[in-house]
Amino acid sequence: MRVLVIAPHNDDETLGVGGAMAMYARKGHEVYVCEATSGPDQGMADKIKAEALKAHAILGVKETIFLDLPVVALGDMETAELNEAVARAVSRIRPEIAFIPHRGDLHGDHKETAGAAMVALRPIEQPQLKALYAYETLSETEWNTPSADNAFLPNHWIALGEEDLKKKLEAFCCYQTQVRPFPHPRSPEAVTALARLRGSTVGECAAESFMVLRQVERGQGDV
Repeated sequence: MRVLVIAPHNDDETLGVGGAMAMYARKGHEVYVCEATSGPDQGMADKIKAEALKAHAILGVKETIFLDLPVVALGDMETAELNEAVARAVSRIRPEIAFIPHRGDLHGDHKETAGAAMVALRPIEQPQLKALYAYETLSETEWNTPSADNAFLPNHWIALGEEDLKKKLEAFCCYQTQVRPFPHPRSPEAVTALARLRGSTVGECAAESFMVLRQVERGQGDV
């Protein structure tokens, strides 16, 4: 099975889906990551992409796709250009499960990436897609203006084994340009706390939670 995680920025995918990515890879599935932006300048972009590749190796990612789009400026791009960039990656991978950022996140790049991903993952274009989920990103999902439109309302959980959680934390710590000391949400302590909280919600020791955007169950022999 092919699993694709689409991220606005490097490290968003690890914060939101790192444990699930490790779990899918451990079970023998192909995990791909598509990252829209990489940094404000070439030096930082090269550094954070190196961090991403190191993190993804820990998580068992088969391939990382860097779109190299302008960070904090996706909203200034032509919509068709952004949509096309994401669609090319999606069409090549043809995922059966996809994870995209929550469109209610604080950062505008998250909303723009989510919109482009929804266009690329339209059922008429990607009929093989079985499930589409939105993930939460610490310091983005919980910091936006409280409203019904922005609320992250999880209705799907993926339980994490201790090894999956350990790999998520190890991968996150590869992002030395992004890690902050606690109580900042982008700290190992906060990442662990959220995983424990999400797990306790469903009677597990650790978990990641998601919003179901689309889920298709196909029976054998359907016409």
